[in-house]
Amino acid sequence: MPWMIVGATGLATAGLLVLGLLGIRVWLDVRHLAREVETASRAVAGAVTGLEQAAAPLADALAATAGDGRPQAAGG
Repeated sequence: MPWMIVGATGLATAGLLVLGLLGIRVWLDVRHLAREVETASRAVAGAVTGLEQAAAPLADALAATAGDGRPQAAGG
């Protein structure tokens, strides 16, 4: 009967070890994913800035054409 206690304790210890290793692996993957999300966020922010700069002349031209900024009615 003492061998069952030793076996159960050994299995419990091995299980905790496996859970600990999997937890570390998940933590490392989350850190990697966070870095990728940060990189993508910076890329999107840069693209937004470029899009705003490219759209500014078009918005100015549209505002100058419409006069008060509202679209003009066709035919009238």
